[in-house]
Amino acid sequence: MKNKTIITVCLSIGLVVASSCKKSFLEKSDPNAISLDNDFKSPNDILLAINGIYQSLRSSNNIGEDSGLWTDERSDDTGRNDNQSNAGEPFQFNNFSLIPSNTYLFSHWTSLYGTVSRANVVLTYIDKVPFTDPNQKLEYAAEAKFLRALMYFHLVRLWGDVPLVTKQLTTAGDVAASTFRVKQAAVYTQIVADLTDATNAPLPAQQTPSTTGRVSKAAAYTLLGQVYLTMATTQDQANRQTNLTNAKTALLAAYNLKTFTTLSSIPYTDVFDVNKKTTCPELIWQIANKQGDINYSSDIAYNNQAKGETINSLKPNSGVGGNVQHDLINEYEANDPRMAFSVKFANDPIVKDWFITKYRDASAAASNLGYGGNDCILMRYADVILMLAEVSNYLGDTAGATQYLDMVRTRAGMPTYAVSMTNATYATKFPTLKLAILHERRVELAFEHHRWFDLLRTFTTDELVAYFKAKSPADFGAVQLSNFSTKDRYYPIPFNEYKLDPVKMYQNPGYN
Repeated sequence: MKNKTIITVCLSIGLVVASSCKKSFLEKSDPNAISLDNDFKSPNDILLAINGIYQSLRSSNNIGEDSGLWTDERSDDTGRNDNQSNAGEPFQFNNFSLIPSNTYLFSHWTSLYGTVSRANVVLTYIDKVPFTDPNQKLEYAAEAKFLRALMYFHLVRLWGDVPLVTKQLTTAGDVAASTFRVKQAAVYTQIVADLTDATNAPLPAQQTPSTTGRVSKAAAYTLLGQVYLTMATTQDQANRQTNLTNAKTALLAAYNLKTFTTLSSIPYTDVFDVNKKTTCPELIWQIANKQGDINYSSDIAYNNQAKGETINSLKPNSGVGGNVQHDLINEYEANDPRMAFSVKFANDPIVKDWFITKYRDASAAASNLGYGGNDCILMRYADVILMLAEVSNYLGDTAGATQYLDMVRTRAGMPTYAVSMTNATYATKFPTLKLAILHERRVELAFEHHRWFDLLRTFTTDELVAYFKAKSPADFGAVQLSNFSTKDRYYPIPFNEYKLDPVKMYQNPGYN
């Protein structure tokens, strides 16, 4: 992370060849066993291992800034029109033609479980390390549990039933014994347990300029609230009311930790300003990047920029940049300043399309090499406020839901919900408060990797199929919307995992 030494915990399997004359030749050592007993002796060793968990998030195969393939491109916000060559496998995600042998799919699965593994190592060894400050130990454990919960939250939403591992696996036998899918209810129970521990731990209320990128109590409450909201809308309907109430409690706890007065006091553009990323009070948690650094800088500004443009980065791009589906362009209301800030039409002859401009660093410090300073924003208060609108609406508190919705609309310079409903175009597009909240999340949080999960919370599987089928194919370029079906609610289990045990690692429906 920024201003911190990052040390990755490497788990390699070594062959034990040493022997001792005091040891009977009948006492065997597992050649596949991993021992880290000598690597954890002090609290600083635990800290370095935790830094290694954070570091794993940066991978494009994990949840960092380049991870839109798993979320935004799966939705109706972004995608790609190139279905050939290197883009062939990525194209499968938003073309809804994903197959179990897709190597990108397997890389994402592997990366998420790699982060889980690092968290499990910390939680395995933390009790063996002497701490003079018990609160420090609780804080470190909370960080590891939060990050483990976050990974499982991604896994369970994308794949459904998944293997649940909460301890270090030291042998090949351990791995084999853990290779089986666990029902979603059990996975969510573990996620809630980890996040409950995190919210009860002595974490700082908010990240500070010197701790940007580290988990805070506000982040823990935000994630716990989102988990309960997801459980209420996609899982156990018998406990829907309880989960909604728990979601509101957690989200209000996060909201009450804010350090600003009103959302309107924070300009929308400040949220994405590289010069304010450690001081903007709306930011709850992000992956920190270092401007100008070849290894830890951001490349999102350059990657999103289209040929012939200079708005994002001084580094010229020869491609189409971050492609935006016309379906999203059509959803923006007239004169919404968030559209003017977030997207732009590129006139270059090989592009002639919309590209993402939400993340910019065209500064001299980023240089013409594109070493931007953008942080990868994972949580911010507009998201919390809109989730409060969502949960309030589900609880029947229409007035409260509208109040939260208007906080975001007012900050954006848009009319209130009541006024907007007098506009025939708005009322026709978003006839219910539920759809108005979904719309607001789409335009407020575009390209922040929320859209696919928002759709899964808002619609049942059958409703989601109908929602996509009702869209105009002309707004999706080369994507075949006709491919979308009930199977696309979940990803297929990667073939490399399924083949390990076709019974215990059973495939999701529609992918056999």
